[in-house]
Amino acid sequence: MIVRMKKLHVIAMAGERKRLIDGLLHLGCVEISEPTDKLSDPEWSALLKRHGSALTQRRLELAEVQDALDAIGRYGKAKEKALHLRPGVTEEAFLDEETAREAGAASREINDTLKFLAQLKSDENRMLALRASLEPWEALDVPLEHHGTAHTVSRLEVCPAAVSIKAVRAALDEEDVAAQLYEISADKQQRYVYVLCLRSEEEKTQEILRTFGFSVTVFAIPHGTAKENIQREDVLIAKNRVQQKDAIETLSQCDGDRDALRMYADRLTTEMLREENIESLLTDGTVLVFEGWAPAENMAEVCTLLDQCGCAWEAEDPSEEDIPNVPVALKNNWFSRPLNMVTDMYSLPSYRGVDPNPLMAFFFILFYGIMMADMGYGLVMMALSYVVIKKSRPNGPTMRNMMPLMFYCGVATFVMGALTGGFFGDFIPQIVKLVSGKEITMPALFNPLDDAVTALIGSLVLGVIHIFFGMGVSISMKVRRGQAMDALCNEGAWYLVFALGAAAVLTKSMVFVWIILILLAVTQSYGKKGVVGKLMGVFGSLYSNITGYFSDILSYSRLMALMLAGAVIAQVFNTIGSITNNVVAFFIISMLGNALNFALNLLGCYVHDMRLQCLEFFSRFYEDGGKPFKPLEIQTKYVDIVEN
Repeated sequence: MIVRMKKLHVIAMAGERKRLIDGLLHLGCVEISEPTDKLSDPEWSALLKRHGSALTQRRLELAEVQDALDAIGRYGKAKEKALHLRPGVTEEAFLDEETAREAGAASREINDTLKFLAQLKSDENRMLALRASLEPWEALDVPLEHHGTAHTVSRLEVCPAAVSIKAVRAALDEEDVAAQLYEISADKQQRYVYVLCLRSEEEKTQEILRTFGFSVTVFAIPHGTAKENIQREDVLIAKNRVQQKDAIETLSQCDGDRDALRMYADRLTTEMLREENIESLLTDGTVLVFEGWAPAENMAEVCTLLDQCGCAWEAEDPSEEDIPNVPVALKNNWFSRPLNMVTDMYSLPSYRGVDPNPLMAFFFILFYGIMMADMGYGLVMMALSYVVIKKSRPNGPTMRNMMPLMFYCGVATFVMGALTGGFFGDFIPQIVKLVSGKEITMPALFNPLDDAVTALIGSLVLGVIHIFFGMGVSISMKVRRGQAMDALCNEGAWYLVFALGAAAVLTKSMVFVWIILILLAVTQSYGKKGVVGKLMGVFGSLYSNITGYFSDILSYSRLMALMLAGAVIAQVFNTIGSITNNVVAFFIISMLGNALNFALNLLGCYVHDMRLQCLEFFSRFYEDGGKPFKPLEIQTKYVDIVEN
């Protein structure tokens, strides 16, 4: 159901801010919002300003902690298990300042080591690049800082590998230029040349060399030959790598800080939420003003806290103008709660709407079981979800709902598999035939491969029931809002049309057809003005509803289609395995094929089930657009908050 909300208006002394926010954080049931009416009022806006916060600082701290955790995961010696239980901590321990300071110090130390390691790697890359640029000049026994004498100039130059040094020398001789070229080395791309010429002819020499693609190379190195500098860089690189190894070893020994840093990350996440809420407060330095939303069922606790903090407050039911802004929280039992995942992926219902989860839970799980319909797949789904729930207690709304939903769908899949005789397709008959030579059949209520028509009719009947149920919900909503006539002339009329249509088919009497026509003429023209308007209303309604209902009901044939597809694919792989006439080969091929079939159907059945709910069912009554309720509360990813 949709939780009933109360709108809060609160004025408190500024000195009570910490006590008030901490109390609301502990309660975890109040969403703070800015008092927009105060901001729009010139008298109030002249007095009140938004309260400052440390949100930016908390974000930076959280980013540093995440970097530290990533470093421990990358360099730590202890590898984390895929499934593990989150540790439980009390709220007092979670919010303990001393623990937070120690974790913050550990985070800063790890990040300092990370920055040092990053600098070392940058220095190594620079030295390696310098060494690589020096290697072609290693054979040159001339100091790199030497650029000539009083009368000569020497240059280190490179040219394309295709250039002929003989041709360059010939060009210099032809121009009577006193210059010498010494090729030091060459590779596939370039030639490395030592150029020596008279200082008076340097400009002319360079002009000739440029025509051949020569360019000067300069090294920012203080002294020594290329070989001496390479040796010096080798020493520095070796020292750098030792320092990197020491830094990595230091990081690898930080495994013991992992749990503390995780709890600190959760603490900072909560602090960020706290600071975001503080930014919604308005203050003049003496008093605080804010609005908020709280569930009506929690108002007793909220009122007690506000009174203890000396607040002036009032709580009221949301007005009609507030409806679009009222946050929506859903409260369901153990069976329908996992369907919150479906609603969150689609859209939350509006505050004045209806919670669809209890209404669609049975249909969603049933339809999934029909489409999957295999005892083996059902057992795997139940086992996987059970192990994940027990071993890791999944956190976050998606995973927390996904695993129970998978378990329930696994139960439905197993039941439907038992009714249709599927266990990894026809695995059992095939293995028995392979081992003993006997042919057996699995006990089943019906075999969808042999009786596809029955499966199709059953799917369409379920579609009619599903759609009719959605229409019933729509009628109930309209009646509650005082729109009984609208409900009677729309969903109510089509209920009768379907009933009379069935009677006409069974009795083959035209009387029911005439009744249907009269009924539609009366109900579908309701609210339309003029003869033309009423006629357009009748014919438009006939066209849209007949085609709409027909296509919607036909859409449920996918229940039969996916049931057959999964069974056929499983049998194909089992048949391929049995051709080998070897039990081991059969088992391997069958399991690999069934694993692929299971993975495809696990997602495919979910998508098609979602389509049936969101398009065929929700379209009958659902009003979406609700804003999620985001109270100020402790939010954790790595730890569980437990009672003292």
